[in-house]
Amino acid sequence: MSNALGLYLRDRRGRLDPVALGFPATRRRTPGLRREEVAARAHVSATWYTWLEQGRGGAPSADVLDRIARAMLLTEVEREHIYLLGLGRAPEVTFRTVEGITPRLQRVLDALESSPAMLRNAMWDVVAWNRAAAVVLGDYGAMAVADRNILRLLFCNPAIRARQVNWEHDARFVVASFRAEAVRAGASAQVAALVSEMTQASAEFARIWAENDVRGSYGEITKQVRHPVAGLIGLEPSSFAVEGRPDLALVIYNPSGDADRDKVRGLLEL
Repeated sequence: MSNALGLYLRDRRGRLDPVALGFPATRRRTPGLRREEVAARAHVSATWYTWLEQGRGGAPSADVLDRIARAMLLTEVEREHIYLLGLGRAPEVTFRTVEGITPRLQRVLDALESSPAMLRNAMWDVVAWNRAAAVVLGDYGAMAVADRNILRLLFCNPAIRARQVNWEHDARFVVASFRAEAVRAGASAQVAALVSEMTQASAEFARIWAENDVRGSYGEITKQVRHPVAGLIGLEPSSFAVEGRPDLALVIYNPSGDADRDKVRGLLEL
């Protein structure tokens, strides 16, 4: 389809309310904002924006698309759509601090009753969890917000470390995955600060970080947890993208078998 980006921008422009955006309530020939008004809000040339809608402006830059997305109050999905139309790719994921999640996402976690599950960001901060995660992996609700970071927990929390049967393997995976995800998300300043802190706090972290490994998915691994009450519990971790929240990952630790699931259910009944 020719000029798909221009047609989409024209449609979105026609849906904007000029008065709500601070423009005078004058009589207009067509609904929505004028092209020059969108251009002014996006800090681009009115002529260039007109050409873009007409399919004459050439390929826009990512910066320009971001400015247009903000000017038009586009949602994350709509912003991704104009990237795909204009550049043939999705926008890069950018790190942002998460203050909380929607009740809907929490209900997704809670529905996984016997599978520990959590939401974490690119810095491996645990931002939400279900009760199964709290009883099997650690009581995140009893921790300070800053302590709900998986790197800090693995390397600096003796109780959490003691639960990891294969601590060296788990620590290497977390550090390598953290390196890949945080850099991909553009969280360089946050990475530098956390790495500096962890290097001073843990010689083991400094050793593993210096190896410069990167990892992707969990693959087919099984994680063994040594629970102080239930004993060994086998878990199969999987990570999923969260629709509309590219900054978050949903991690589900599915019990490896019926015996492991029974142990989780027993802990939930305590």
